[in-house]
Amino acid sequence: MAAPSIDLYLASSSPRRRELLAQLGLRPGIVVADTDETPAPDETPAAYVTRIAQAKARAGWATLTEPVRRPLLAADTAVVVDDHILGKPVDAERALQMLALLSGQSHVVLTAVSVLSATAGSGQRHEPGACATSGQALRERQVLVRTEVSMRPITRNEALAYWASGEPRDKAGAYAVQGRGAIFVEAISGSYSNVVGLPLFETARLLREHGIDPLAG
Repeated sequence: MAAPSIDLYLASSSPRRRELLAQLGLRPGIVVADTDETPAPDETPAAYVTRIAQAKARAGWATLTEPVRRPLLAADTAVVVDDHILGKPVDAERALQMLALLSGQSHVVLTAVSVLSATAGSGQRHEPGACATSGQALRERQVLVRTEVSMRPITRNEALAYWASGEPRDKAGAYAVQGRGAIFVEAISGSYSNVVGLPLFETARLLREHGIDPLAG
C-alpha cells in the first residue's frame, strides 16, 4: 500500500523524471519495471514510444502486491532523426556519431506518457498474473508529445570535450538539454520539459484525470 508521503508511483529509475515530478510538488514512489525495449519490425518511433510507455506502466503495476490507491505513471522518450531512433551511446565512437547526426540539423524528441489507476467502476482491466492487484478494474490513459529541437553545428573537438565531461553517457541522443548540452541547442519548438524526459503540461493534465492536481496542495 502506498505510504502517506507518496502521491503516485513512477515506473522509472530516471532521476530526471523524479526531478520533473518534484517540480510539480509531487512525491513519487519508485517501482522497477523490467520491459523489453526492442523495437518491432517496421515500427514507427511514435508507435514505439507509445507501446513501451504502456508496457512499462503495466509491468510496474504488476509488481505492486497490495490493492493500489495511487496512480502509476510511466514514460518513454526517444530522440529521432529521419525516423531513426537514437538510443544511449555505448561508447565515445557512437556518441560522436550521434552528435555528428544532430550537428547543424533539427531533430524530434518524442515522449509517450502512460498513467494507470484503479477504479471501482468500468475501465480497462489488466491481468498481471497472481498479483494482488489483478482484481482491480483499471483506468488507462496515454499521451504522445512531440518537440522539435534545432542544433547549431558541433565540431569534432567540441563533441570530444563534451563526451569527456561524462554527461552524454546515459542520455538518449548523447546530449542533455538541461546540462552542458544546452550550449548546442539553438531553438526548441514545443515542450522543453519533454526534451528533458517528461512533458509537464501534458503530464499534469493526465494526472488530473486520475485524481491528482498539482495545485491542490
